[in-house]
Formats: sequence, C-alpha cells, structure tokens
Amino acid sequence: MIICPEFIFLHLHKSGGTFANQLLLKCVPGARRAGYHLPYAELPVSYRHLPVAGTVRNPWDYYVSWYFFQRQQERPNALFLTCSDNGALDFAGTIRNLVTLHEDPARIRVLEAAFPTEFMQHGLNLTSRCIAGIRGTGLGFYSFLYRRLYAGAAAPRIIPTEHLRSGLRALLAGLAVPAEPLATLFLEQAPPMNTSRHGPFRDYYSPALRDLVGLHEQAVILAHDYRF
Repeated sequence: MIICPEFIFLHLHKSGGTFANQLLLKCVPGARRAGYHLPYAELPVSYRHLPVAGTVRNPWDYYVSWYFFQRQQERPNALFLTCSDNGALDFAGTIRNLVTLHEDPARIRVLEAAFPTEFMQHGLNLTSRCIAGIRGTGLGFYSFLYRRLYAGAAAPRIIPTEHLRSGLRALLAGLAVPAEPLATLFLEQAPPMNTSRHGPFRDYYSPALRDLVGLHEQAVILAHDYRF
C-alpha cells in the first residue's frame, strides 16, 4: 500500500505492483509505503477520502507467473509448498489445488498454522485469519485476493497489467500528480520487476485446467473482460 498526497495505491499480488510501487516511491513527491500487500480495509480512516488505484492481471496468466516464481525460489512460500505437496506436484496439480483451496479444509488448516498472526513487510503477507477467510467462498485464490484487497474502496481505478506503463501514465496525468519528468523517464526506461521465467501462459493449460480457472475466477474475468 502506497499513500500519495493525491491517491492511494493498493498492491495486488503478482500483478505489476512492484513496478508501480517503485514508480510512485521514486517519482511522486510525498509518496510513502504504509504496509505490504495490505487491503483497503487496513487503510487509516484519515486517508479514505482519497481515490484508490491498483492493478489486475489475467487470472490464467497470474497462476503461471505465481507458479514459476515460486519454483525458482530457494525457499518457496508456505502456500506453494502446501498446494504442491512440498513440490511433488506439477503445474496442473498445484494450480488445481490452489484454485479450489476454498473447498479444501485440510489445506486451509495447514495454512492457518503456517501463516503469521500479524501482518509482515514482505511476501504474500496474509495472516492466518486472512487465509481462513477463503473457506467456503467459492472463489479462486486470485479472485479471493482481488476481492479482499479492494473491498470497501469506492470505484477504484484499476489498471490491467497488460497496459501497465500507459495506465500508470494516464493515472498520474488524470489526477494531476506532480511527478514529471522523473515519472516519464521511469516509465520509458525501467525494466520489468519481480518477474519469473516462463513461456506464454496458454502453453501450460489443459482444457480441463483452463476451464477450472475460468469457473472459479469469474469475479475477475467478468469484471475486466478477460479471455483465455
């Protein structure tokens, strides 16, 4: 979560937020970090008059990025280890477990025990209470994160990661944020950040897994008109 004098930026997991955070902290006067991956519900009341901005990603693409990012870590996080059976499962098996986590009480209990009781300043930054909230929602994990992050925010301005640089440029201009010329330089020259190595996301899906993600990620897919 970045608090700027003109608006609030909420950081959705694996959705271009690291790039956006760096842009704002480096180029927007008065911008400051107020927590990591925190939802709107954690924003102090004194700032709730400000407009809210954030990002979103094609859910099918999100799962590929998440999986390969964790695979490349020396110490994958508890969510990956739990859904992949400690790394034994492949992409399809792991993502199937993650997308249907809402209906898997045994895995949810494991994650409740593994996650911290208080918010941290790194990683996924869900507490044990947060992950318990997915139980019975019917939501895929990404839709769960999306709904949790933006819940309560009035008409948030959400930028698709597919148009991240142009969307951020339009956001700053639309809110008259005094970020020039550094913002233009950053948007033109800064490399992608916090990325993972993988091929086109469509290459990793069977028809069954494609449809499973499509079923449980309807909240995001319909809101942002995503297609496989």
